[in-house]
Amino acid sequence: MGRFHRHDDGTVHTHDHDQPDHDHGDHSSYRTGAQRIEVLEAIFAENDVLADANRAAFESNGIRTLNLMSSPGSGKTSIVAATLDELAGELAIGVIEGDIATDLDAAKLSGRGAQVSLLNTSNGFGGECHLDAPMVNRALPGLDLPGLDLVIIENVGNLVCPAEFDVGEHAKAMVYSVTEGEDKPLKYPVMFRSVDVVLLNKIDLVPYLDVDVDSYIAHVREVNAEAEILPVSARTGAGMGAWFGWLRRFATDSGA
Repeated sequence: MGRFHRHDDGTVHTHDHDQPDHDHGDHSSYRTGAQRIEVLEAIFAENDVLADANRAAFESNGIRTLNLMSSPGSGKTSIVAATLDELAGELAIGVIEGDIATDLDAAKLSGRGAQVSLLNTSNGFGGECHLDAPMVNRALPGLDLPGLDLVIIENVGNLVCPAEFDVGEHAKAMVYSVTEGEDKPLKYPVMFRSVDVVLLNKIDLVPYLDVDVDSYIAHVREVNAEAEILPVSARTGAGMGAWFGWLRRFATDSGA
C-alpha cells in the first residue's frame, strides 16, 4: 500500500513503494492506479464538503477555530493547558481533543475553564493518524457552540497527514520542539508550509542541548516565509505572552 498526498491545486497523487524504485528521479517508477486515485479524490471531496459545513457551523455562532498540530511529544497539550489557564477567563473556549486512544490529554485539560470534547480515532485496528472533517463534525455535539468564542482542535500527533485535511478551521498552527532536531521543516515541508504560526517549544532546554535556535527558525523560513514563529516554553512560560496575544487577536478577528 502506497502513500498519497494532495497537491496545492487539489489533485491527488499516489506513490506505491511496494515495488523496487530503480530511479528516484523518474515518476514512471511509481504505480498510480486510476481507480485508486478516483477513490482518494472522492475521500478528499467528501472531507471538504463536511469541512465547509463545520466552518459554517462555527461562523454562524461567531466562533474562530484553530487547528493545532505537531509531532507526538512536542508539548502540544501542555501548550493548550497553559493557554486555557491564561485565556479561559476572558474567552469562552472549546477544545476538540483528538487522540488515537485514551482520555489522558482530555483529562489534563479538564477543570481549566474550557469545554472539552474528546475524539478518539481508534477503530480497533490501530486508529487514524489524523483528524478529518467528518470526525470533527461528530465531535461538535460535545460543545455548546452558541456559548463559545474560540475552538481549538488539538489534532493527532503526526507531522504528515494532519496537514492535508481541512477540518473547518480558520487557521492552522503547529508546535515544534527543539528536541526534534532543526531539520524537521526540511523533512516535513507540507506540514510547515501549511501553518500560520509555529510555536518553537521547549526553549528552556536550549542551554542543555546542542541546538541553535536561529538554525531552527532559518529552516522554517526555507519552506514558509510568512508564518509567525514564536519561541516559547510551555513549562516555564517564556515567550508564551506572544502566543496569548496572537490568539487574542485571532479570536476577535471576524475573518477576512
